[in-house]
Amino acid sequence: MLSSVLQETLVLKVISHLIRVKMNNQGNYDSLIAHLHDLKEKSERWHKSVCSAFLTEEEQAIVQKIFTPSRFVRYDGGYDDARKKKVIFLYDEKDGFSDIVCMKAKIDQRFRTIGHRDVYGAIMNLQIEKSSFGDFWIEDDAIYLYTSEQMVDFIKDHLIRINQLTVSFERIDECPKQEFHTKEISFVVASERADALVAALTHSSRSDAKDLIRRGYVQVNHIELEEPDKICNNGSVISIRGTGRFTFLGFCRKTRTGRIVAEFLQNI
Repeated sequence: MLSSVLQETLVLKVISHLIRVKMNNQGNYDSLIAHLHDLKEKSERWHKSVCSAFLTEEEQAIVQKIFTPSRFVRYDGGYDDARKKKVIFLYDEKDGFSDIVCMKAKIDQRFRTIGHRDVYGAIMNLQIEKSSFGDFWIEDDAIYLYTSEQMVDFIKDHLIRINQLTVSFERIDECPKQEFHTKEISFVVASERADALVAALTHSSRSDAKDLIRRGYVQVNHIELEEPDKICNNGSVISIRGTGRFTFLGFCRKTRTGRIVAEFLQNI
């Protein structure tokens, strides 16, 4: 008889293979999936909790089909609704293990402003991996950055200038939450297909919308959309490169001519 742990490992490897085949056209995630398998096995072998680096929303959408959230598998970005998150494999379900910390730098923007691209560019100039840091955002007088425990000293010592302004990052005990602002919008669409929704959101024709989809510019729930005739479910997140991110709320009514009115939340 196979042990329950071995049975679970075999099932996970079969699921991983099937998902890798399905995702073959969307990028190679083999190394990431293999790395997470290694972390899970280390957690079980060493009897300790371990975690991955920060994953993008697309990476999370893919690996969650294999490593589904459970008592022993947790996804954490430092605060509720974080976009970039780590996969945490818990040896004890009661363990609150996490190596995620938040850092803050006070800024004076009276004479020079700092934008999201400025912060991202400054981080990339340090030649560190994107997976080394989580969400970051700018408020009126401060920059907040989530990262890993082992990166704290490096960021304090090296992330000291952004857009020609001197900054000083310090670790903070709080876990502030990024506020996402949205507004409701609605469009008349030709059908319930994804390409019709994309055409409405981009104010373009169906053929132009299909071209965006073919070029890989459209994601639904953080996975690249491959089928223009896909029917989007209520609550689906539609991301269009160069246009923005929208949450599809559903179809609210029909016009007199029989066309459908679709409602969305647009991220501002």
